[in-house]
Amino acid sequence: MSYKEKINAYYRLTRLDKPIGILLLLWPTLWALLIAGQGQPDWQVVCIFLAGTVLMRSAGCVMNDIADRRFDGYVERTRLRPLVSGEVSVKEAVMLAGMLSLVAFMLVLFLHPLAIALSFVALFLAASYPLTKRFLAIPQAYLGIAFGFGIPMAFAALTGGVPWLAWLLLFANIFWAIAYDTEYAMVDRDDDLKIGIRSSAIFFGKRDVAAIMDCYAAMLVLLVFVGIRLGLAWPFYVGLCLAALIAGYHYRLIRARQRQDCFKAFLHNNWLGTAIFAGLLTSYLL
Repeated sequence: MSYKEKINAYYRLTRLDKPIGILLLLWPTLWALLIAGQGQPDWQVVCIFLAGTVLMRSAGCVMNDIADRRFDGYVERTRLRPLVSGEVSVKEAVMLAGMLSLVAFMLVLFLHPLAIALSFVALFLAASYPLTKRFLAIPQAYLGIAFGFGIPMAFAALTGGVPWLAWLLLFANIFWAIAYDTEYAMVDRDDDLKIGIRSSAIFFGKRDVAAIMDCYAAMLVLLVFVGIRLGLAWPFYVGLCLAALIAGYHYRLIRARQRQDCFKAFLHNNWLGTAIFAGLLTSYLL
């Protein structure tokens, strides 16, 4: 394998060719940074979180593929991943995940000591998530914690503490993650049933679409409560209304349970996160 081919394999292994995961990890972190910084977060801290998000999402993807390497070959969507095809060895993947995690930790060392302590929890969540698909009925809930742990870290970095409102934001993110990752899991449901991998799409069964919409609703209700407690201005609620309309569009996409449309709905969650961020930012600007 040539040097360029190896780099391309690493690029695909870390999913840098599919940035949706970075965005879904980034939006709740940015919400938290804005709130913790009262609309004016320290830009050095913001940059650290931006870089850390990319690094840890990439490391998490590598860890996921290491854990799932014996299953991915039996799933249509993942059968050509670099570890399955042999383009990257397990040893190389472990070294890459370790290097990415180490660089991310070096960035965290510039933050508040509480944020440094919480980074160890974040690493554990990222490393252990792939294993939850073996025994948890709804591993997407665990993913919501892992993808949302930038929220308490953001508060810790900017305020030196983690108030109850940060945990409420985390709960909102858990519901959002269950919603969008169930859409994702609907794509792989038939393959997951064959190989014994658990997912929320399997757990919810015929109620999958209703469960997704319930989770969107729960997330939005929690964010309304956050907005009220913070005394946010009207643009925040406009952003939430736009997010609700986007969730309604996702219902139209997933109600027939077609793989391509479910995947399209999953990808479209980036715009839901964008709408909430835009409303929050505009509220603070006013």
